[in-house]
Amino acid sequence: MTLVAQTTARSFSYLEALNPAQREAVETLDGPVLVLAGAGTGKTKALTTRLGHLLSTGRAYPGEILSVTFTNKAAQEMKRRVSAMLDGIGKSQAGAPAAALPVEQPDPLRSNRASADSLRPYNFTGEGWWLGTFHSLAARMLRRHAEIVGLKSNFTILDEDDQLRLLKQLLEAENIDSKKFPPRLLMGFIQRWKDRGLPPERITAAEAGDIAGGILPKLYREYQERLRILNACDFGDLLLHMLTIFRDPRQAEILAGYQNRFKYILVDEYQDTNTGQYLWLRLLAQKHKNICCVGDDDQSIYGWRGAEIGNILKFEQDFPGAKIVRLEQNYRSTQHILSAANGVIAHNKGRLGKNLWSAGQTGEKVILRGVWDGMQEAAQVAEQIEDLQRHKVALSQIAVLVRAAHQTRAFEERFIKQSIPHKVLAGMRFYERQEIRDAIAYLRVIVQPDDDLAFERIINVPKRGIGAATIQKIHVAARGGKTSLHNALAALLDRGELAGKTKDTLGAFMQNMGRWRGLLRDLSHVELARIVLDESGYTGMWQADKTPEAAGRLENLKEFINALNEFDSLDMFLEHVSLVMDADEKFSGEQVTIMTYHAAKGLEFDVVIMPGWEEGLFPSQRAMDENGLAGLEEERRLAYVGLTRARKRAYIYFAANRLIYGSWASCLPSRFLDELPKEHVEVAAETGVYKNQHQPAYGGGTRGRTAPLVEYSTQPSLESESGFTVGDRVFHQKFGHGTVAATDNDKLDIKFDTAGRKKVMDSFVKKS
Repeated sequence: MTLVAQTTARSFSYLEALNPAQREAVETLDGPVLVLAGAGTGKTKALTTRLGHLLSTGRAYPGEILSVTFTNKAAQEMKRRVSAMLDGIGKSQAGAPAAALPVEQPDPLRSNRASADSLRPYNFTGEGWWLGTFHSLAARMLRRHAEIVGLKSNFTILDEDDQLRLLKQLLEAENIDSKKFPPRLLMGFIQRWKDRGLPPERITAAEAGDIAGGILPKLYREYQERLRILNACDFGDLLLHMLTIFRDPRQAEILAGYQNRFKYILVDEYQDTNTGQYLWLRLLAQKHKNICCVGDDDQSIYGWRGAEIGNILKFEQDFPGAKIVRLEQNYRSTQHILSAANGVIAHNKGRLGKNLWSAGQTGEKVILRGVWDGMQEAAQVAEQIEDLQRHKVALSQIAVLVRAAHQTRAFEERFIKQSIPHKVLAGMRFYERQEIRDAIAYLRVIVQPDDDLAFERIINVPKRGIGAATIQKIHVAARGGKTSLHNALAALLDRGELAGKTKDTLGAFMQNMGRWRGLLRDLSHVELARIVLDESGYTGMWQADKTPEAAGRLENLKEFINALNEFDSLDMFLEHVSLVMDADEKFSGEQVTIMTYHAAKGLEFDVVIMPGWEEGLFPSQRAMDENGLAGLEEERRLAYVGLTRARKRAYIYFAANRLIYGSWASCLPSRFLDELPKEHVEVAAETGVYKNQHQPAYGGGTRGRTAPLVEYSTQPSLESESGFTVGDRVFHQKFGHGTVAATDNDKLDIKFDTAGRKKVMDSFVKKS
């Protein structure tokens, strides 16, 4: 009895568990298919059922299906689900043993494989299945053809540290200053080229620009050559080398072999693919064209690491005649939450379009809270969580989502103060971050020179050319004199036991420490911290660092200054930090989760709290400055992702004022608030903080939405809506007295006597 004959007698009961759209995605087996799977619409269920359906209908054997996921965890979950599904089918057939399921066929790409292999029943641990991540599948291919690109089949895959160390060696050989051109920065450019499928020979002068004085293409070539000598490659090479092989006309039979083998291709999270992954998939799908990509263009939020949203947007162009299936029935969130998310994302132009809906409860409206400042925001969030607890909401079902890592500090400290168990997911707690520990170490040594741990941490940070031998000499002197490292170094300098540049550098370091210690008597601890970070070169070190992490570290240092403002003395702050760090006990019970929007993707909670919806913070000003409209649309997709994490309740907060680098700044509500459909939002703001407008923004509604929650005006006027005019003297609770310099409807440009010039809402001030 043939496999096809066997399968025709089977009952496909698993199809009955699917909704109509999911079933269409599963049963449309021929030709290219794009499944636009909205958040919470059962994407994984549809994808795994499609894979099982291909096997149970006899359309393909396991080795004839290429199934690509983005994480090993997703691959294992798919294997588990498909295995359970196939096992269930086998057991449902009266007397049909599990061996009746499809078995692997001979591998046409391995001529030395025994023909008897085709008789072995399939099991999920065998290599017959091609199910895994892009990198794992490409590595499997490359080990078969490594010799073509100058490698051996047992090549090593280098991790990030090894890559950076290798590149640093090349910089030293070329006499290039690694401080001026950090290896991490240069490696970022090389990896981005690899992600785009560009080997060294394809890097043009225009592509390279003047990075590192125009020498980067040469470094890229030398880096690749060095990898070949070491019989190694990095993660970017796994796909790049296979693209090189597939593109080589002399190796046409290799590409043809894989194209013949893979009758069906399944791809998960297609919106997150980069250019290299897209090219690899497109080449493999050219013969049969039975490629099914599952993704959500509205959840493409990784453009900063190479994801290309255009891959999913141009699917129909790449594969003419493609079938588009939209999964829009959401099984996670209430309708109010979904409608709010739909309203925001509808303002993106770069999308294919879909509208999430729920057959379940309408639920509660999204709560929008406007507060006076960031401290009050943290306090209200904590009170909200305690209220939720009283209503039997588990802490594990509450998440606080932030746009920037520095936002976590206020919530960490408030939760500790109110004994709310919490954890920071996919990131270190604020005071555990490298730059914060370094800054604290400087202050600890100023207060307590004998603090050896802090002293050793900063003696060569930023780099002062202090070698390991000098550090060892200081340690020996400290042990011999039974004193601290600080005193030992002072003694070595006094006795003239250090010479040359080392003497000058460490002498200047000790003089600075003494001078800063003296300033503590005359300056506030906040001003002293600013001076120390600037004069030590620590802030400058991160300003000169061009790696993607540097900007975030500088933001964290600004938040560090904000933290100091909350204490009367440096001693009180350092004691507080010790207590905060000590409070990081591992709770055995439930905890609130604090995380970024990026870390939250793929997760879901009963309650999601989203603070900081203000212009410049969310949407991020840096993202908009660097990427323009594309950056704004990705920020809007982040808002959509945040809202759709919530099952039952969603809370959005924004503050009218924030402390930024020790100075108060007035904030404007995020433009995303204006895009929330009014009928799905409940506003709860303090008097004077928030104005619920009733006229359309920008002179008219957008795409049929109702009256906006926040008005943005583009036409300046001589008089504000509340009657303020240029020249009026006014008083602001935070900034004090000032003079109105310009008006823009309900926004005032005020020159404050002590706080400088700031833009504030007219409801925040009164005439004086």
